[in-house]
Amino acid sequence: MNSKPKIIAVLGGRECDEQTYEIAYAVGHAIAERDAVLLCGGRTGVMEAACKGAVEAGGLTIGILPGADKNDANPWVKIVLPTGIGVARNAIIARACDAAIAIGGKYGTLSEIAYCLQLNKPVCGLNSWPEITELRQFDSPQEAIKFTFRE
Repeated sequence: MNSKPKIIAVLGGRECDEQTYEIAYAVGHAIAERDAVLLCGGRTGVMEAACKGAVEAGGLTIGILPGADKNDANPWVKIVLPTGIGVARNAIIARACDAAIAIGGKYGTLSEIAYCLQLNKPVCGLNSWPEITELRQFDSPQEAIKFTFRE
């Protein structure tokens, strides 16, 4: 029987600095190297960096867009799902993933983390909301990937 690939969500802001971009890129690349599917909000910043890393490693990326226009997706999203439901799409991302990695981010990322925690999905952070004690924090993409894939 053919098993389904893991779906790993990358949570993070549509704006980020260069260091955060590099971290997100490395996370996306590592997700693809493990033959998992990268799921995200499909926009810019952390989402774009992670998608770029995944695609450059030969991976598949899915973007759940808040708006109704598929052209709003970053160029590295291979499967674009426009929803037209705004930030409510964060619940879809949390429900659809097997695990999640939050990288930086603001309140949108916070809501995705909260949904993941409520749904008992494994979720960890890289420089993301250290005030949340239930969110396991890591210092490197490699550590976050090991946690996410239970290696």
